[in-house]
Amino acid sequence: MASLTRYPKDRGLSARMLTTVFLIGLLYAVFVAILVAVHVQVVLIVVLAVGILSVQYFFSDKIALYSMGGRLVERAQAPQLFAVIDRLVAMADMPMPRIALAQTDLPNAFATGRNQKHAVVCVTSGLLRRLDEQELEAVLAHELSHVAHNDVAVMTIASFLGIMAGLMTRMFYYAGIFGGFDDNNNNGGGAAIELGMVLFSAVIYAISFLLIRALSRYRELAADRAGALLIGQPALLARALQKVSGEIARIPTRDLRAAEHFNAFYFAPALARGASLSSLFSTHPSLEKRLEQLAKLDAELRSQLS
Repeated sequence: MASLTRYPKDRGLSARMLTTVFLIGLLYAVFVAILVAVHVQVVLIVVLAVGILSVQYFFSDKIALYSMGGRLVERAQAPQLFAVIDRLVAMADMPMPRIALAQTDLPNAFATGRNQKHAVVCVTSGLLRRLDEQELEAVLAHELSHVAHNDVAVMTIASFLGIMAGLMTRMFYYAGIFGGFDDNNNNGGGAAIELGMVLFSAVIYAISFLLIRALSRYRELAADRAGALLIGQPALLARALQKVSGEIARIPTRDLRAAEHFNAFYFAPALARGASLSSLFSTHPSLEKRLEQLAKLDAELRSQLS
């Protein structure tokens, strides 16, 4: 599923992306079949689903930038940032993405867009202030690997399916409140169908949520590995990861909670202190696991050179 670039292919990531989309799609096929079987009008749901998917897929970059307050910039506005990305896209043999800046103290970066030709890499002002040029290059190598592997588009589609499950749960819930199913026999059959639809759509949402989280954690490890191999310095990426994670821990909890909804696309998760959904069902592997992988990769590269 990855396009041809000099980023190393990750067959494990490709297999997981395909499996995740297939399983979630299968869940929805079963769900629609059940709706048809119980004579629920699915036209509105299908039209709504197609509309939301189209908007999310074709405008995912604009939605992401708007959510984070990112603004597209020209070369003259961020020459250092453009110079770093120029080097990376030349090394990776991939198109130059559009570049955006988000004016926030949260040190982070993310990549979005449905393919390499429509990719955007966004960096926060907080990240630019805290990293030196080499560390910035390591972080951006990680982000560009998401574009090269096309996992941003897959995450967009998979997340859409999860959103639709949650939306359908609410639709059936409110249909139950306002009498969505006819119960001509007054024997509770309509209410039972409504309750069954709410429960089943909730189960689909839960399964979708877990599948997306599992894919998200693996894709971050894959991006760490691919980015480190592209620049040939796993230890440098590890240093940048440690610095960013340490600086995020100093950000006020209120700001972290406001950014948590976007964690699946960040270089490092914005985790507020204390228990939260983000800490219980993380979009990223633990910092320790990421550093352990980079340390092993660094040792392998050193052994090849010796």
